[in-house]
Amino acid sequence: MNTKEQLNELRKRIDAIDGKMIPLFKERMEMSRRIAEIKGRGNLAITDELREQQVTEQAESLAEDEVQKGEIALLMRSVIAISKGRQRKTLFPSDRPFLPPPRKPLRGRVVCAFQGVPGAWSEQALAALFPQAEKLSVEFFEDLFVAVKEKRADYGVVAIENSQTGAIGETYDLLRKYGCYIVARTWIDIRHCLLAPEGVALSDIREVISHTEGFRQCAKFLRGKSWDLLDCRNTAVAAETAAASGKGRTAAIGSRRAAELNGLCVLVPDIMDAPENKTSFVVISPEPEYDAGDNLISLTFSTKHRSGALCEMLLPFMAGGMNLMQLESRPAGAGKYRFFAEVEGSILDEQVLSTLRHAASACEYFEVIGCYSLRG
Repeated sequence: MNTKEQLNELRKRIDAIDGKMIPLFKERMEMSRRIAEIKGRGNLAITDELREQQVTEQAESLAEDEVQKGEIALLMRSVIAISKGRQRKTLFPSDRPFLPPPRKPLRGRVVCAFQGVPGAWSEQALAALFPQAEKLSVEFFEDLFVAVKEKRADYGVVAIENSQTGAIGETYDLLRKYGCYIVARTWIDIRHCLLAPEGVALSDIREVISHTEGFRQCAKFLRGKSWDLLDCRNTAVAAETAAASGKGRTAAIGSRRAAELNGLCVLVPDIMDAPENKTSFVVISPEPEYDAGDNLISLTFSTKHRSGALCEMLLPFMAGGMNLMQLESRPAGAGKYRFFAEVEGSILDEQVLSTLRHAASACEYFEVIGCYSLRG
């Protein structure tokens, strides 16, 4: 037989094996459903770690070598996770919506909050997303969430991730704390420059002001220079401070727009480590906004602190063919963590809803915090 014929023959045998496996799997799931009913009547926990260990070890004992033993263990743990999902759905059926009904996107002259002062990267993201908006400048990230929650602002634009330095943890924490929804996301180019008052030379500089992220994103440029690095809450505020310092030795890291607004010169352009340095900003709202055209879902969840708990929660996404775009963990107390994830899909798709319900059944806490699209 040639190669194609050999493959076809082996694939026929696999199909025959699958034909035997599926009825057995269905029978196993029916046993899991019956066990769930007994556990419910006896008020027993779904998870029985001793029993899970026994089932896995019993299956491993049939292996012929260590490689096969690992493969069998993976198979059995996956089957156990699916079985527990069936038990949870039997005991705790849920058709609750993951998001409240959406409001229509606001039109006209909306009020949009950003953190910092004119010239901040967040203001530039705001201008790209809401060119006609009335801008509300706030001092800190938390002030922005408060303004949106109290409806002093219709929307807020806040940084959530940098392509070089990763997630901005504070934004994730505040999303959970204030219960705001993500309604859009965008990426903008971040081209940091070294800014200084007119007449100041590179050799004159003794201190540089910027936000922590600015320093992190320009670490290679700053390495080896004997400058004092002074943290500031925002790169545009850093530019303001450098301009007002009256010192011929103070510079700032910020945008060209911040330089123009504060009468500074661009001493060295494009000093960021990565030429394609970008930051992602999300638009937050006190109410969700979504329709059938939106294809990204953000969610937050926590699992039990035990081996395999996170894997159980993620397994439905693989089974449902949903692409997991991002996964972040944030501390939620001593030894506890809360996770944030972004997945591709629409909250209005029934198959997506089924996957989310299956994933939620494996969690202690599960919440969808937005369905939206990437803009720009």
